[in-house]
Amino acid sequence: MTSLPSLLGALSAALQAHPLCTRIAEIETREFAADQFIFKIRAEFAGKMSFQVRIYFNRSHIDYGYQLFAEAPLLRWDNKEEFRFIATYPHHHHDTQGGIHASSLTGDPRADVSSQ
Repeated sequence: MTSLPSLLGALSAALQAHPLCTRIAEIETREFAADQFIFKIRAEFAGKMSFQVRIYFNRSHIDYGYQLFAEAPLLRWDNKEEFRFIATYPHHHHDTQGGIHASSLTGDPRADVSSQ
C-alpha cells in the first residue's frame, strides 16, 4: 500500500536530487484516510523556475499533475480524463502554445518524476 509519508518522501527526495534544485516546499498535504490523500510540493530550480507536483491518491488510483513554470505556466502533464483522442489517454502533455499531446508518463509518480 502507498502511504502519504512514503510517496511524499520519495517524490521530495527525487526532486531534491536534481542538480538544479535549490529548495523543496510542501504547499499542501491532507490525509482523508490511510488510503486517500492529496499533496502538492514545489521544487525551486536555479534560474527562477519551479516544478510542482500535485497528487491525489484514492485507494490505489492516482490523479497527478506536474507543472513547470516561471512567471507563468510553461509545461504541464496530467491524467485528467478529458482528451480521449490522445493515444496515451488519459496521460497527456500541455505545451507552451496550449497544444495537447501524447505523454510517455505512466501515472506512477515515483517513475514519472525520476524520468523527467
